[in-house]
Amino acid sequence: MPLIPIEWLKEHVAVLPGTGPQELAAALVKVGLEEEAIHRPEVQGPIVVGKVLTQDAKEQSNGKIINYCRVDVGRHNDAPGTGKEPAELASRGIICGAHNFTAGDYVVVSLPGAVLPGDFKIAARKTYGHISDGMICSVRELGIGEDHDGIIVLAHDAAEAAAKGVPAPGEDVLEYLGIQGEILEINITPDRGYCFSMRGVAREYAHSTGAKFSDPIFTSQAAKAVPEVNNAGFPIVVEDAAPIHGVSGCDRFITRIVRGVNTQAESPQWLQNRLIAAGMRPISLAVDATNYVMLDLGQPLHAYDLDTLTAPIVVRRANPGEQLHTLDGITRTLNTEDLLIADSQGGHGARAIGLAGTMGGLDTEITAQTTDILIEAAHFDTVSVARMARRHKLPSEAAKRFERGVDREVAPVAAQAVAEILVEYGGGTIDSANYEFALDPQLTVIDFNFAQTARLTGLTLDVQKQISVLREIGCDVTQVDDDRALVSVPSWRPDIVGSAHLVEEIARLIGYDQIPAVVPYAPAGHGLPLAQRQRRDISRALAEQGWVQTLSYPFISAATFEKQQIPATDVRRVAVKLQNPLQEDAPYLRTSVLDSLLETARLNVARGNEDVAIFEVGRVTLPTGIAPAVTPGTGKRPAAEEIAALNQAIPAQPYRIAGVACPQQQSGNFGYLAQNWDWRDAVQAAKTVLETIGLQAILENAEYAPYHPGRCAQVKVNDQVIGYAGELAPKVCKSTQLPARSVAFELDLDLIHAVRGDQPIQVKPVVTFPVAKEDFAFVVDETVSARDLGAVIETAAGAVFESLQLFDVYTGEQVAEGKKSLAFALRMRAVEGTLSAAEVASVRKRIVKCAKKEFGAELRS
Repeated sequence: MPLIPIEWLKEHVAVLPGTGPQELAAALVKVGLEEEAIHRPEVQGPIVVGKVLTQDAKEQSNGKIINYCRVDVGRHNDAPGTGKEPAELASRGIICGAHNFTAGDYVVVSLPGAVLPGDFKIAARKTYGHISDGMICSVRELGIGEDHDGIIVLAHDAAEAAAKGVPAPGEDVLEYLGIQGEILEINITPDRGYCFSMRGVAREYAHSTGAKFSDPIFTSQAAKAVPEVNNAGFPIVVEDAAPIHGVSGCDRFITRIVRGVNTQAESPQWLQNRLIAAGMRPISLAVDATNYVMLDLGQPLHAYDLDTLTAPIVVRRANPGEQLHTLDGITRTLNTEDLLIADSQGGHGARAIGLAGTMGGLDTEITAQTTDILIEAAHFDTVSVARMARRHKLPSEAAKRFERGVDREVAPVAAQAVAEILVEYGGGTIDSANYEFALDPQLTVIDFNFAQTARLTGLTLDVQKQISVLREIGCDVTQVDDDRALVSVPSWRPDIVGSAHLVEEIARLIGYDQIPAVVPYAPAGHGLPLAQRQRRDISRALAEQGWVQTLSYPFISAATFEKQQIPATDVRRVAVKLQNPLQEDAPYLRTSVLDSLLETARLNVARGNEDVAIFEVGRVTLPTGIAPAVTPGTGKRPAAEEIAALNQAIPAQPYRIAGVACPQQQSGNFGYLAQNWDWRDAVQAAKTVLETIGLQAILENAEYAPYHPGRCAQVKVNDQVIGYAGELAPKVCKSTQLPARSVAFELDLDLIHAVRGDQPIQVKPVVTFPVAKEDFAFVVDETVSARDLGAVIETAAGAVFESLQLFDVYTGEQVAEGKKSLAFALRMRAVEGTLSAAEVASVRKRIVKCAKKEFGAELRS
């Protein structure tokens, strides 16, 4: 986010006296520009101007020649005859190993107490037999350049120092060197791209404080500086055969030619200082000039070596398989949506020389041999640049601005500003021949009803006040009648496209604190949708049983499926892969909540939470059965067939609920044994999910990854499989770094809701009559399951049935081979009275008869 040096800002707006970074932040936040940070300088004083009075050079025992100097540092001097090394002159003694200065020179001195970049603290210390009471600084030691061959010489005598405006000895030199103090960094929302410039921030500061703002674009001076278009310069052709959303990739392209430039000339110190203060590194005069104007006016620019270009320049989309060697040294394979700058070397528009609005190519860069420079100032489509920058992972400063929207009208002024800097500091001349390609500007005119402001914000403002605010932000307002006006949006605000945006601007400048706080009227309704209410009830029920609800990211790696031992043919391995994942090693969307929940459990265990029991309710993505996406046309509502095709391309995203628990539920304490989770707790959790909303689980043995083959239950409702529960397989525990015998469950909530329906739960009446108990021990074939036999007993018991519990399974000598004994405890209770012995006997007889009929069951003697 941009850094805002206050001294630079003052060129565009009358900054109030006494304004520092804190005051600037407070002013800008009122108009929606939030403070990101206030950066403290790496260099802290006292760092002053010093005048070298004497220089005594001596060769040391190591062969190095060291200068012992007496330096006049004004009010920081030691009086004659005082100090750590008394001298005849008011001065300080400093040791220096550089040799590019002499007595009488004005230099930069850091005194004891100063701090230089890298937290290098200056203190008086003895070296080479003398006390060095400070340090004479080089450019690199101050962090404002890389030169370390010698120290900074500000002037060679008093006359030169006066001519250059060098402060007097002992005075602070940081401001003179362009080393800023505290600098404000602001956060800019995507709709405020014009604030990526001093011009834009100055405008907002003026809105906030009422300070006078001078737009550098729309002034008579700027108009005089821009030459009249003659189209005799380097020609431009735009051939966008595949515009995105029907919008041309480039609607304005301006070129200026500057000849005879000394590209080795150093950028002026003031320009370098400003770039450093804004967070940029000075590179060369041509690059620094384009960067400076971009930061100042918001218009990205590019400079080409004119001698490397072949006319005309063509703006076009990339060809399949085309490549470009960009300035960062990378050869990039281009996409047919990429918007390119190409010249005509090898044919009309044949050679790609840059990614439009993003980064230039290496073939046409400015070098030490360059003398003639072509300056580009263009206006590119936001969508084209945004997609291209993300596709190639190139978030350049230019792309940041173009993808948010750049002022179309700033291009000619910006191009001229760069040309004038090159002429002034590089000795070039501006060629009178110029060129401009421009489509007719598409002005946004909004039919605005003034009543919208009160309706959307509650602010009661008269019409003239609203008009005044809209004109303040740059709109041209033509009032139609007492209720309406036609509002032309300024060129630097492409984000304003409707009435609601105008209302937002009015509220922003009036002040959000002026909007009245009114409690909204709550219309009568039915509350939460049934499915959402059921999900909340289920989550609450699990939490009451000791499970902790979590939320995890749905992004997973391909290794997730291997860790869970999921077979290669399993449909769960078919996953959506993201084009731009948050993490390169996790590009897939989960097909099971356990995919990400197991990782959450692993992190807990790794960080010492070994008694973890967590669950999550979330969506999964199932791409099976989807069709390729079809992009509908623009300018009209898609046809029903197109909408159906789009829906067909969207993968199913059902809700699932899953849980993972490690064996240790509670560690053992003195006198008490440890309590552990086991597979029965996972099964019970699944049953709780169903019972909470009035469903009964049917459990069957199953083999299903990632569960243990012998300790996995398939959970069914009305013969529909809705999930699995049980103990995790040993290999899965090992691969996911969970303790052995960890348990898990996962159920399909969407399927549960569908099976459940919307019928209310029928609450059974409380019966106070005594319970009747009967035990049965049936001998049946080994193939008969306890669940099936229990279902027969429940049906046969009829209306008096209350509960049934299997309490024994026996095989051995007392039953025949191939048989087993299943013992059940039955509880019966009548609603209208106490069951008599005859009624109980009748039920018992009916149960025995039905069990014999269904399974050949015999009561065990």
